[in-house]
Amino acid sequence: MSGGTHLTTARRVIIKIGSALLVDQETGAVNRRWLAALADDVAQFRARGQEVVIVSSGAIAVGRRHLSLGTEQLRLEESQAAAATGMVRLAHAYQEVLAEYDLTVAQVLVTLDDSENRRRYINARNTLETLLKLGAVPLINENDTVATDEIRFGDNDRLASRVAVMVSADALVLLSHVDGLYDKDPTENDDANHIAEVQGEISAAVQGMAGTSMSYDGSGGMLTKLEAARIAMAAGTRMAIADGTELNPLKRMEEGALCTWFLPDANPKTARKRWIASALKPAGTIVIDDGALRALNDGKSLLPAGVTNIQGRFERGDAVVVTAHDGREIARGITAYSANDARRIMGNKTSEIEGILGYRGRDEMVHRDDLVLS
Repeated sequence: MSGGTHLTTARRVIIKIGSALLVDQETGAVNRRWLAALADDVAQFRARGQEVVIVSSGAIAVGRRHLSLGTEQLRLEESQAAAATGMVRLAHAYQEVLAEYDLTVAQVLVTLDDSENRRRYINARNTLETLLKLGAVPLINENDTVATDEIRFGDNDRLASRVAVMVSADALVLLSHVDGLYDKDPTENDDANHIAEVQGEISAAVQGMAGTSMSYDGSGGMLTKLEAARIAMAAGTRMAIADGTELNPLKRMEEGALCTWFLPDANPKTARKRWIASALKPAGTIVIDDGALRALNDGKSLLPAGVTNIQGRFERGDAVVVTAHDGREIARGITAYSANDARRIMGNKTSEIEGILGYRGRDEMVHRDDLVLS
């Protein structure tokens, strides 16, 4: 499979845009010409039926000039204030360029903590899934007004990889000032060789290619990009480091522009199923009837109507074991309801959930995408 095909065959694509590509470092203004060309690329993706999520830096760079903070190193609270000012202008710029193609932008503010806290992770995932289902282009900004780690470490590459994992993306593209990974720092070595593909895992040899210099492509250096690749690949998401300095960088990738692809040994669905089956510790048990058992074997989701008993104490988003009435383990999955709510709706039709709980939850107690048969 060619590099361009890695991108064009992806059903869901995450695009991470660095601040230096998007914002003029002298004036603090958004580079509208570059952004308009990116919008053209995104529109082409959407026309092919691909879903797109944008993870964008740049809020601090835009906001600091409007607050007259100058060019010196900012204190943490000044960076947060600049982010609050810049986010509004940045989101507006994206809205304007994508509206030219009748694409709806939806801003979502997240932090790394949102990808690590289980409850917030589920909420963020459901919101993004709903936006994509409705045809919107989610615009993810790191919530620098409340976060500190991302500001201090320039770790938005890792944040982008966590978003890719969150929505089970097929591909993640880190648009950068270099065209990929080299066997040594190309800014210091004229004989550095470009690496077109990294297969399966980030080995010690590949890790060593990034060196220790923070100057090798931006504030976080190549090391943060390799960490992003490790996170993405573990979830079955292929990732690319590509040159974003020219106009229409995604189109250029499709046409064969130099970049580095990190290719996992599984796809997102397979990797997620593997994670559910082996990496999560079950917090409870859901017992089902014979009708539900047949439905699961036919590849369907577990509905409340087929549940006969709930055992243990678990919360929404926890792993559970699904068993038959004789105790045989049928499956493992991630529950959409807490144990208390599950007990209240078990045996009832989906249409009755809202009347019982007082809110409209998910139709399924465990969705088939979150379920692995034993």
